Amino acid sequence: MTLSAADFATDAHGWAEFLPPRRPAPPPSGTLRADWAVIGAGITGLAAARRLAELNPDHRILVLEARLVGQGASGRNSGYAVTASHFAGGYRPDEAGNYRRVNRINTAGLGILRDQVETLRIDCGWHEGGIYHTAADAASMREYEAFAHYLNQLEIAHTPLSPEALASRLGTGLYRAGLHVHGGALLQPAALVRGLSDSLPSNVQLYEQSPVLRLEDGAPAVLHLKGAEIHADHVVLAANYEMGKLGFLHRYMLGSTLSGSFTRLLTPEERAALGSLPEWGVLSLHTGGATVRLTAEGRICIRNTAEYNGDALLSPQQLATRRALHRDGFERRFPQLAHVPFEYSWSGVEGLTRNGTNFFGRKRANIYLAGGYNGSGVSRGTAFGTAIAEFACGADSDLIADCLASAPGQWLPPRPILDIGAFFTVRKRFMGVGQDR
Repeated sequence: MTLSAADFATDAHGWAEFLPPRRPAPPPSGTLRADWAVIGAGITGLAAARRLAELNPDHRILVLEARLVGQGASGRNSGYAVTASHFAGGYRPDEAGNYRRVNRINTAGLGILRDQVETLRIDCGWHEGGIYHTAADAASMREYEAFAHYLNQLEIAHTPLSPEALASRLGTGLYRAGLHVHGGALLQPAALVRGLSDSLPSNVQLYEQSPVLRLEDGAPAVLHLKGAEIHADHVVLAANYEMGKLGFLHRYMLGSTLSGSFTRLLTPEERAALGSLPEWGVLSLHTGGATVRLTAEGRICIRNTAEYNGDALLSPQQLATRRALHRDGFERRFPQLAHVPFEYSWSGVEGLTRNGTNFFGRKRANIYLAGGYNGSGVSRGTAFGTAIAEFACGADSDLIADCLASAPGQWLPPRPILDIGAFFTVRKRFMGVGQDR
């Protein structure tokens, strides 16, 4: 398969629209030599590059980003760094060890990010006020009971909330019940990724708009780019669902395309109609339900569509159609703000695996990879990126052991069977979503 820059298409939508213009790092040219090449400048790749630089201060480390920093999945998610993952379908005692393992990884990633945001003074709206998990109808109420039992069994700090308590905090009467999980942070994802990339150690060189078109095994490995060739002793793949384009995890991961909209800035009077909290984040307990945020600056963000679109962003025409669904979900939650228009809409792609697992480890003699976060990549991707750097340098730790213990991925069929199966797999997430859309 021959790749070109067109295989890494993007647009200017998303959280980056709220940030000032910046000068991108130019692509490389000619032949370059490096100790390490990191493919992908998202959450995972930046965490890996930073840790590699700390462990190897005399090594030359190159980070190659196919798009502009912040325009990949790491800058397009809803900005949740979770500690407690939601495992749909009810608590299973035989899976308690796995639940704890995943949550340890999440918590480690949150701690690493917290330290970096504070130490590097990254202005990304970091707010560690926990996460709200809500249910709006009978189907999600069953999941509410299961999630509450899970939290109790694992002794995860949380507060159950009645409809009245939720309305008082969030300003919406839609939800029938909710759980406030005390751990977790909200953030501006594009600002976080920019801040992490702009503060990389001095022995790390970032190149943007520099997709790797072919990766050739060897010692060193050879990375072919448009107008450049990089010879690297070691390679870390941190391109998540796009690793298949380079021949890795092919048929083990696919992309689900999500979309959402932001309101304009709310007036003080409009914000006063939204309850007592200055900002909050809601995750639906229905796996296909809406993600809703009130941001610190005073916008409401709602994400309530997910579909299989061939691992691609939505076209302008598709996005305009989905915007009507965003509008419907917004007005059902906040009828008092029905007059408030949307200002921006966006789409993004998350990497999904058939059995919800993650990928971590060495794939070839000098090639390592980490990815596959199933929508929980902010905290988990940070932990995986840090751990893969340490693992590649020969270290051993509890975090590395937890990452290595990820279940094997389940194989996905080839196209066109893949397209049909993926369409129905993603669509199944919305079965019975009801009021939670």
